[in-house]
Amino acid sequence: MSENIASVLVWFRNDLRVEDHQGLQKALVSQKRVIAYYSFSPRLFQPTAWGFKKTEKYRAQFLIESVANLKTALEELNISLIIDLNAAEDSLAKYLKEYQVQTVYMQEEWTDEEKKEEISVASKASPSIQWIRHYEQFLFHPDDLPFPCQQTPEVFGNFRRKCEKEVAVRPLIPPCQPLAKNNKIEIENPLPQLSNLGLESFETDARSAFPFRGGTQNAIQRLEHYFWKSKKLSYYKNTRNGLLGTDFSSKFSPWLANGSLSPKMIYWEIKRYESEIQKNQSTYWLIFELIWRDYFKYISLKHQNKIFQLGGILEKDYHWDADLERFKKWVEGSTSEPFVNANMIELKQTGWMSNRGRQNVASYLAKDMKIDWRIGAAYFESLLVDYDVHSNYGNWMYVSGVGNDPRDRKFDIQWQAERYDAKGKYQNLWLQKTLF
Repeated sequence: MSENIASVLVWFRNDLRVEDHQGLQKALVSQKRVIAYYSFSPRLFQPTAWGFKKTEKYRAQFLIESVANLKTALEELNISLIIDLNAAEDSLAKYLKEYQVQTVYMQEEWTDEEKKEEISVASKASPSIQWIRHYEQFLFHPDDLPFPCQQTPEVFGNFRRKCEKEVAVRPLIPPCQPLAKNNKIEIENPLPQLSNLGLESFETDARSAFPFRGGTQNAIQRLEHYFWKSKKLSYYKNTRNGLLGTDFSSKFSPWLANGSLSPKMIYWEIKRYESEIQKNQSTYWLIFELIWRDYFKYISLKHQNKIFQLGGILEKDYHWDADLERFKKWVEGSTSEPFVNANMIELKQTGWMSNRGRQNVASYLAKDMKIDWRIGAAYFESLLVDYDVHSNYGNWMYVSGVGNDPRDRKFDIQWQAERYDAKGKYQNLWLQKTLF
């Protein structure tokens, strides 16, 4: 049993950082002993009905690295991180009781799995515990919007223009100050390896456009390189549709997805760059992409579980195929479209795919093969290192004609290949039979 000292607990999920973290800051100023908690829930690594795991090795490895970095950062604040290999609903209540936790600080979530998890934990914990939630994942805070969340515009341009005009991005949360060492609980629970999660180890493919490791420290190094060392930010708008190499886009999305970076951390660094180096269309365009990310979160917040339904938020009654043999051709990169195949092989080999690639392969699955878009969305969830539930399902609905695209476009795959891979370098890289 722990000492007879009341505690507060920070429950980390997709907010794996100590920087710009309101919940952690509130915990630290509470004058109580602070404990942190993270669960590698077995549910996240179970097989799906479609023959692949809910989370595969690439995202799992990036997650392990991110939690390792969080653990180190918390140690510097004299906070121990409980690393749980059980589901939170099975064991968090036990820790809350053992360490006499009075308050739990956590990021506000609203999608189905996360809410069910919270409800289950709370049902097994003391009713006296206070649960305090903060919106940690937005650029534009929900309380600052010029309209209620339930009135979020259904067209992105309307959302963007109104928010850009009327909403100020909040400042960063001040850096956390360490607690006194004598209040720290020593907790021994090592990080898992992939094998502990039922996954295979791997070596990073030398061709990968995302060879980076997880965690805030690596995210900040990437930001330093992309902004200040290479000044690639100044050219972002011109290169963002690239397919080859590490620097055609910022590659911030995996760290944003699990919260190793906050969008505000990127936004205010862009503003500093604009002040000290250059302000142009490219610097704005990275902010523009952060606004897209916010938009899909607000669409998810507005429509809730409709984003997971076959008809999407439009409730469209299209006919969809669920033939897994045909779906497997898309997964394996053995369709009749080489550009689709190259992108799917890249995803399978690395856990990464460019934004341009994602739009094309998603359009092909939904609009050409007419296969249930949710199976494709689930496959992306399994493989992509930057999987974010709101952006993933928002983009899949958009491309599949059941979401927020007012024009319901279909991609001309061959035209796209000719425009973005005119010399075939990308397709040759991933479709070659032998690597030298």
